Amino acid sequence: MRQLHPEAVAAIQSKVLFSKAEEQLLTRVPSSPVPSLDTFQELLQRPPAVFSPARTPKALQLHWQLLRQYHLLQDQTVQPLPKGDQVLNFSDAEELLDDGKLRREIRRREQELHRWQVLVDSITGMSSPDFDSQTLAVLRGRMVRYLMRSREITLGRATKDNQIDVDLALEGPAWKISRKQGVIKLKNNGEFFIANEGRRPIFIDGRPVLVGFWGGVSQPLPPQIASLRFVFLINHELIAMIRSEAARLGHQ
Repeated sequence: MRQLHPEAVAAIQSKVLFSKAEEQLLTRVPSSPVPSLDTFQELLQRPPAVFSPARTPKALQLHWQLLRQYHLLQDQTVQPLPKGDQVLNFSDAEELLDDGKLRREIRRREQELHRWQVLVDSITGMSSPDFDSQTLAVLRGRMVRYLMRSREITLGRATKDNQIDVDLALEGPAWKISRKQGVIKLKNNGEFFIANEGRRPIFIDGRPVLVGFWGGVSQPLPPQIASLRFVFLINHELIAMIRSEAARLGHQ
């Protein structure tokens, strides 16, 4: 602290928490009429010296206003809560909700759960296994992993009026990505394909997939969508089961 500039020291000291004695003096200032800055200047000069040397009249005024806001001044009283039927409890508030609209939203979210899931590794610090019995493939980025759990998913940038399966905005700077950038689809023969439906190019192993065209995706080829880079991992065990089932049905 001694090596800091005096102004820096004063700025740090001015942010020190108010002591109990300081707040007791401030609570004696009436809540009305609203005191001027001179009132707090006089309070600083009044003996004994209770306030920290770094306190300013403006700092006292701001803290007094905070105490007044929460009804902590000595001339303020807190109104008791109403009793009886006037109290709005949780059950009453629950009944005020639009039950039909809430149920429709919950149902829509539940229907989306089986299609995809996002795991944020960098935030949680946890990394669960990529594959389970429902995950066909994983689109792994720098920040998140998108679990593909249906045979066709849409990629892009989610907006209020545009719902997609995989919101690439979770991965990073996505302002260059179209609202519906592309589609990843699993065919019956067990091969994955990606279609480019946006303005920005999609690269598979350095080769661009042009707008309106499909490109094959296989491990470990890394897709690049605009400036975002991903690795596409395939659950080969589950895909082998799908191929076997498709072959069996084809022979029947």
